[in-house]
Amino acid sequence: MHTNNSQFTRHENNNNVWLSQKSNQNFSFTDYGISPTVLDNEAEVGQAMLNELYKTANSKEGDINIALLGGRGAQQLHKLLGELAKTTEQDELLARLNVFTQDALAPMGMDNGFSFVRDFERILGDAFFKKIKSFTPMQTDTEDLESSLKEYLTKLESLGGLDIFFIGHGPEENQASHLAYIKPYSGAESQHVAGIIPISSSILEHHISKFKAGGSVVSDSDEKECRSAKYILTLGPAAILQAKKIVQSVVDADSAPAKVQTYAKVLNTPLSKNEDEAMEQLNANPGLWIRLHPNTKSFVLPNLGL
Repeated sequence: MHTNNSQFTRHENNNNVWLSQKSNQNFSFTDYGISPTVLDNEAEVGQAMLNELYKTANSKEGDINIALLGGRGAQQLHKLLGELAKTTEQDELLARLNVFTQDALAPMGMDNGFSFVRDFERILGDAFFKKIKSFTPMQTDTEDLESSLKEYLTKLESLGGLDIFFIGHGPEENQASHLAYIKPYSGAESQHVAGIIPISSSILEHHISKFKAGGSVVSDSDEKECRSAKYILTLGPAAILQAKKIVQSVVDADSAPAKVQTYAKVLNTPLSKNEDEAMEQLNANPGLWIRLHPNTKSFVLPNLGL
């Protein structure tokens, strides 16, 4: 697929490259807050996430476009989807799914064991990928990451945008947090649909340790290639704000205890009614972007201390 580059506006901020599309809609800075749902265990969180997919399927006809959440947060959802794919129970639903990834380390081979794509394949299983309508990952094995990302965004827009953005919550320094991989002080703004941002050594270490702890099959050569990654590809605030529904899960506060404080900060920090001040808050703590979406479900465990 060839992309018309005139569809995109490029903005660079301190080595962070952000892309916006001319069709992006304006939005109002309305702080809807967050009302978390505390569930007893990860299995219940996975079922709640699946139920949100069922609700979307029942409320619309045709394709359903979703962004998968990598890492621990959605593993129970992915296990449930994988089990369903082994039966014929939800074949009609699966055949409607256009599945997208939301972030990736680059440059890196698509078959690297530290890529989210391999992790999705491991947990969701072959049957799932055979039954869904399409799977579109962010391409990380190309010399022109920006053009490839534009092709990805063009396909997402042509399908009507995301019906569900499955999203997590990542801790950062100073009790800040990230969504997808929108990092503090990366200059992300409301019109930015995706970005290419420099990677830090701390993110690499967190990513590698997370994959190893999660049971991913990795090799020394995979790890060496992963450690040479220079960028993170990520969906941006516009992709979050324009999704029809946000489904957040935070299940790993035991192994990532900083999330107790960082999630609480997002929960208890109202955004300023002054737009310039609100943008400063969002740049310092991108986890706050979720407060601006009117249709958000946030499923968490008791270990967040709520």
